[in-house]
Amino acid sequence: MKSKSKRSCGVNEVLEITLINAINQSLDQEMERDANAIVLGEDVGLNGGVFRATEGLQKKYGPARVIDTPLAESSIIGCSIGLALAGFRPVAEIQFAGFIYVAMNQLVNHLARIRNRTQGKLNMPIVIRAPCSGGIRALEHHSESMEALYAHVPGLKVVIPSTPYDAKGLLASSIRDNDPVIFLEPSKFYRAFRQEVPEKPYTVPLGEAAVRQEGEDVTLVAWGSVVKASLDAAAQSGKSVEVIDLRSIVPWDKKKVLESVEKTGRLVVVHEAPHTGGFGAEISATVSEEGIFHLKGPVLRVTGYDTAVPLAKREDYYIPNAQRISKAIIKACES
Repeated sequence: MKSKSKRSCGVNEVLEITLINAINQSLDQEMERDANAIVLGEDVGLNGGVFRATEGLQKKYGPARVIDTPLAESSIIGCSIGLALAGFRPVAEIQFAGFIYVAMNQLVNHLARIRNRTQGKLNMPIVIRAPCSGGIRALEHHSESMEALYAHVPGLKVVIPSTPYDAKGLLASSIRDNDPVIFLEPSKFYRAFRQEVPEKPYTVPLGEAAVRQEGEDVTLVAWGSVVKASLDAAAQSGKSVEVIDLRSIVPWDKKKVLESVEKTGRLVVVHEAPHTGGFGAEISATVSEEGIFHLKGPVLRVTGYDTAVPLAKREDYYIPNAQRISKAIIKACES
């Protein structure tokens, strides 16, 4: 998977690549760095994955390290658990996040519990990658944003990049981590834009948010698929908005969010997942508990609705857009 442009930046080459290029490059570099890192999933080998995230890896590393599996998600995660117990670092691809549910028994009852079950004697260095969120006019089960489900499971880490730079560095950190990581990739960003990314390996720490834009009037917290719309909304609102990209929701950067709210006195949380029980509720509750005296008004949420993700053009009514988010920003600043 080749990039379009390259330039030199000191001793490191910088590539201008897409998010899917960044995923592919991170997998390649981590497999080269660690012989125990392996990839498995449906069509990840010969075809290079449904989005071509693993393109070229089987040819380079062979079918013993890039493994085409049967169409059985429970088996993919179950086999990954066994491989991890044997000393490997599996990176399992689930073709779409909506397909993970059939493997919830393996995920919740085994993967997330083995370190606790063995009192820390055994680790589970497994990454489960999956495209998530809407915006690509896909079929049912192909546009899920259910990150809060996994955030509720003790023992799992949950990571959602929104840029090529973060995707490469966060994936490297996830593969090197000794705990299981659910790594969700907004599919509509796979080829939507390019970003300059160092060619050499690097890591982005898990649990560290990024301030995408500084501001004074209101703090806006978002992650994954709605970060770009949040930045567009901030520009449209006419307000000074501090936009924080959470990047990891388990662990999440509570310190950075609370510091921002202390400065602005207002908070808007944006996510594509359904409203009820979404991770935005956790952020809202935490700020209300620990930062209540800094708030000038109620915390506002802009989210998906409490329905299944609609098909085709009705996605546009479901997914938070810049107009909806901008209205919330303005409303928050009126308090």
